[in-house]
Amino acid sequence: MTADKIEMPGQFVKAPSPSFKPSERWRIMRNILTISCAFMVNFTAFMGAANLQSSINADQSLGTFTLSAIYGSLLFSNIFLPALIISWLGCKWTMSVSILAYMPFIASQFYPKFYTMIPAGLLVGLGGGPLWCAKCTYLTVAAEAYSTISDMAVDVLVTRFFGLFFMFYQMAQVWGNLISSAVLSYGIDTVTTNVTLNSSIVAETCGANFCGVSGAEDENPNLQPPPVERIHLISGIYLACMILACLIIAFGVDSLSRYDRNRARTVKSSSGFKLLAVTLKLLKEKSQLLILPITMFIGAEQAFLFADYNASFVSCACGISNIGYVMICFGVTNAMAALATGSIVKLTGRKPVMIFAFCLHLGIFVFMLQWKPTPDQGVIFFLLSGLWGVCDSIWLVQVNALSGILFPGREEAAFSNFRLWESTGSVITYIYSPYLCTYTKLYLLIGILCTGMAGYGVIEWTNKAEKAISVKRPELELMNDNEINR
Repeated sequence: MTADKIEMPGQFVKAPSPSFKPSERWRIMRNILTISCAFMVNFTAFMGAANLQSSINADQSLGTFTLSAIYGSLLFSNIFLPALIISWLGCKWTMSVSILAYMPFIASQFYPKFYTMIPAGLLVGLGGGPLWCAKCTYLTVAAEAYSTISDMAVDVLVTRFFGLFFMFYQMAQVWGNLISSAVLSYGIDTVTTNVTLNSSIVAETCGANFCGVSGAEDENPNLQPPPVERIHLISGIYLACMILACLIIAFGVDSLSRYDRNRARTVKSSSGFKLLAVTLKLLKEKSQLLILPITMFIGAEQAFLFADYNASFVSCACGISNIGYVMICFGVTNAMAALATGSIVKLTGRKPVMIFAFCLHLGIFVFMLQWKPTPDQGVIFFLLSGLWGVCDSIWLVQVNALSGILFPGREEAAFSNFRLWESTGSVITYIYSPYLCTYTKLYLLIGILCTGMAGYGVIEWTNKAEKAISVKRPELELMNDNEINR
């Protein structure tokens, strides 16, 4: 007999006071770390490839339109698929199977055409919704389970788990871009190339004044794509990473039913369309509507960074081979800030951290509107990407955690909406990217950011997050291995 279950002939009877053993906390942390590592390996490949799209596939804006297809498909995916797929497969197998959908995108880099890359991009979006919703749900429920064997509040644990996850996740920027930069810059004297380029031409045509790659390759050799055999080598490495990520989750993560039997029963007893209705029903709630603009901003600022900052500033002024190195700086600061955010929020609360991110990101946008980038200003490229990483980390960790806190017991629906509206911000940004100059895009980002912070301010001012924390959460109970496998 265990403290968690009393096994009777043909049935399981709940013990009077179900609880987790203290040793279970290490198993929970192992699952969190394993999921984080798997995402890091998978997005090492995806981020590395996505960061290059606006430059290596700039012809007819193929790369940018492919990214639009990814996030456009993700809109559909986040509305219709997460609840349905998770109800069929559970969170663990949803994550493992969804990673398979990312592989055709990497494979299409061997033959980049509209009829290969666009369908591959659509498939990434279809897999992305269930993947991220399953991950968010797993982390939130694991935090609730961990809180029963510790003296820490659920909201603090949710923030810490998301911070730990995003530290690993953003390290994907480091490894993915290190791979691409090492391959693209090998044997190329980028310093000589940049010095011989007329800095006055760069200052006038790059940065906020940049209005597209088309026709600019002749005047600016930095915009010429790299040799095709190097792209193929990078793609082969990335494809191997995704296969490894799929196997890590399949063999290294426990089923979520170990920690939340009630959730498992609810999911299995409800149809996918009923769960979809719960997702859409959240859009009627004031808290969900207030958090939408800042969620859309997260998608928009990421799309701008990966497409427009890389093309308008880095590629145009320093060359395509330097994109990876600049993005590595973004990944490092993002990872460090994600890890530190949980501890800082515990000391200061969420509001000061969010205000700091708002002021810093707004300052970055204003600076970029005035800056005239030239090849000899390398430090500034890295400084901007590093500061951007700090902001992005705060947005991701805090808004993700807030989504889980505001809607206790409805995490799948909350995180599905988060990915839905984050993707909306990304796809809109990618769609208008080929048609607008960079300064116009920066003004649009400033408007979305200010609107988003206003909505977040109302949530804090009305104490909606604190009221949600006080709501009784679903009861958690540990299942033994025999019941998990039934």
